[in-house]
Amino acid sequence: MSLSDHHTKDKSPIRKKRLAVLTGLVLSAFVAGCTVQPLYSSSGSAGVGGVPSSVKTKLATIKVDDVDSIPAQAVRNRLIFGLSGGAGEPSQPAYHLALGFSTSTESAVEVDVGDSTEGRASAGTVRMSSNYVLRDRDGKVVAIGRRQVSSSYDRPRQEFANLRAHRDAQQRAAEELAQYLVLSLAQDMQKLP
Repeated sequence: MSLSDHHTKDKSPIRKKRLAVLTGLVLSAFVAGCTVQPLYSSSGSAGVGGVPSSVKTKLATIKVDDVDSIPAQAVRNRLIFGLSGGAGEPSQPAYHLALGFSTSTESAVEVDVGDSTEGRASAGTVRMSSNYVLRDRDGKVVAIGRRQVSSSYDRPRQEFANLRAHRDAQQRAAEELAQYLVLSLAQDMQKLP
């Protein structure tokens, strides 16, 4: 055994202790940075979905004007629920929201199924779009915007199943469009004084 080997062995336990202490300090720093909170808690300045409480209060003061079609009514109902948090429309609205609405259905794929039909659509897409104008009590335009969504669905050969799939796609598109409108209005409201 040489002198350098003996010298290294003596420092080995000290080096291991130092490494263990250093590792413990690094791990404790990482653990100290970790916090556990509910995903949808309303503590702090941001509420559900990261929307500040002050903006949620403004959103609850919006009255949504009536619409004239069944898909538009589905969007309106989900929009009212999203704006008020389930409380319904305000009795003393500070803002009025007018919606323009359009929907279309397209055949995405046509397949030759080998029977007397020349080609049957096997997939479809429902597209919904909405223009909105937000006005204050005085009728002054506060915000204008447009949102569009699409929802795909299978078109089976059975007629009832085809109608049901189309209706389900409309419902999915209506819910998604309402969510987009709520988020867009929240952005607009956050810019207001």
